[in-house]
Amino acid sequence: MPIDTSSTFIDNLKLPVHRWFRYSAGFSAQWVETVITQAKEQGEVTLLDPFAGSGTTLLASEKLGIECYGIEAHPFVVRVAKAKLLYRTCPDTYLEHINKIIRCAENLQGCVDEYPSLIRECFSDSSLECLDKLRKSWDKFAADSSQSQLAWLTLIAILRSVSHAGTAPWQYILPSKKKQSPLQPISAFQLMAESIATDMKIAAKTAGFPAKIIQSDARTCKGVSDNFASLIITSPPYANNYDYADATRLEMCFMREIEGWGDLQKAVRQHLIRSCSQHVTNKNVNLDEVLASPELEPIKPNIIEICHQLSQERHLHGGKKNYHLMIACYFLDMANVWKALYRVCKQPATVCFVIGDSAPYGIYVPVIEWMGLLALAAGFKSFEFNKIRDRNVKWKNRKHQVPLCEGCLWVRG
Repeated sequence: MPIDTSSTFIDNLKLPVHRWFRYSAGFSAQWVETVITQAKEQGEVTLLDPFAGSGTTLLASEKLGIECYGIEAHPFVVRVAKAKLLYRTCPDTYLEHINKIIRCAENLQGCVDEYPSLIRECFSDSSLECLDKLRKSWDKFAADSSQSQLAWLTLIAILRSVSHAGTAPWQYILPSKKKQSPLQPISAFQLMAESIATDMKIAAKTAGFPAKIIQSDARTCKGVSDNFASLIITSPPYANNYDYADATRLEMCFMREIEGWGDLQKAVRQHLIRSCSQHVTNKNVNLDEVLASPELEPIKPNIIEICHQLSQERHLHGGKKNYHLMIACYFLDMANVWKALYRVCKQPATVCFVIGDSAPYGIYVPVIEWMGLLALAAGFKSFEFNKIRDRNVKWKNRKHQVPLCEGCLWVRG
């Protein structure tokens, strides 16, 4: 039986435009197209993705001619999505701009000394000198033009293939692991540009209603009008301690937007759903106050019990991670997301969350059930869950034996 990859980004790596930049989280664009097509059979569709990431849902909606808004809070990822949505740009104009950057770079002096330590660890001096020339050249011609924004995406898209450092499946950088044959920067830049130009020609043939990406917060859905969406397709952050802010640290450090991991809190993490223990400390979160929030009333007895267990369990582990604070804040944030979604949804509407459950320190958190209850409390009428696959079954170093799954939470009303 074939593996269901609807909840993964892997299929998108073969699709024009989608493959320009691989963000850590995502789902299959072809699956999104299927959901939209089925919804269209029931009538007119207006679509929202409140966790738009690098634009999978938005690109799928454009292909099918559906009005669509996307919300994304990660500033760097918003820029990636905006660049992807510029695929209608004239390929020849874009390639002319790329060639101008390359010609200018050849006459510049590259410098490696000013880059953060992460960048120095991930690139050889010769590669970094060449990349520095490209970055400086891009910056010299930087503008609001579509070709300039696409050139920016071209540059950041080659960093991992040029780096000799290894990468983990979820896009973490592992400087201690070396790749055998990293690409040469200029060649990688040219090849990526040619690939992007080819994709632009392909995608432009099916381009429909332009989608819009908004840098905003899913907890408020600011920028989206009341009663807009008849359909929501999204994958929210999972409560599994993955640091979404860290996923683009390499690219942000190279572009000199941050100096290192310590800058992520201010630059990115403060804008995101609190799904990671890096978001929360005893200094910035009062657990009792969070748990007393009226938004958590539908799950209050259960979440208080789970948070208490996590608070006790953490002392038995070396890291003493604040999973108890994370879980409390995560569900408070998601309760506000559901309230915001109810405001922007038409009546009736269909919401599909690709979501997975969680078990920090081996203590099971019924994410799916709690999500459904919070949706009902926000005003939606019903929910059901369709399991797609088991999770956490292939990792030999997993720290617990709690079975986890992933699937689609369908909310209606």
